Amino acid sequence: MPYVLLTLVLVAADQLVKYLVRANIPLGTSLPFLPGIMELTYWQNTGAAFSLFSEHTWVLTLISAVVSLVILGVLVKRVVAHPFGVASLSVVLAGAVGNLIDRVAFGYVTDMFNFQFMRFAVFNVADVCVVCGGIAFCIYFLFFYDKLEKKEGDGDDARAADR
Repeated sequence: MPYVLLTLVLVAADQLVKYLVRANIPLGTSLPFLPGIMELTYWQNTGAAFSLFSEHTWVLTLISAVVSLVILGVLVKRVVAHPFGVASLSVVLAGAVGNLIDRVAFGYVTDMFNFQFMRFAVFNVADVCVVCGGIAFCIYFLFFYDKLEKKEGDGDDARAADR
C-alpha cells in the first residue's frame, strides 16, 4: 500500500509542476530556477526523449499506456516482492502515468527543466521518475533480483509446504 501512495504522490507532484509551468510561463520562454545550473523553460514535447518520434504522438501514447499496464500487472501479481524492486517500479509507473496524462489531455508532454551548463533536452518530473526508477530497477534486477526474490520466494514455498 505505501507504494500506491508513492506512485500517487509522484504523479500529483508531476502534474502540479506542469500545471504551474503552463499557467505562469509563456510557451518557449524561461525563468531562472537555479542560477547558472538550471532554468524553467516551458516547452511542449509531442515526441519522446529528445523529441524523437514527434510526428507519432499516438504511438507514444499507446506505448505509455501499455508500459503502465504491464508495470501495474507486475506490481499487482507481486512478480517483484522485495521493497526496493517494488519501489523502483512504482517510481517508473508514476513517470509513465504522468506523461500519459499529458499526452491524452493535451497531445503533448509539458517539459520545463533546462540545464544551463550543458546542452541537454528539456525534461520534467515524470522523466526524472522514469530515468531514476528505471536505473534503480536495472541495478536491482542485475545485482539483487536472483538473491532477494528467491529468498522471499523460498519462504513462501516453505509456508505452503507446511500447510
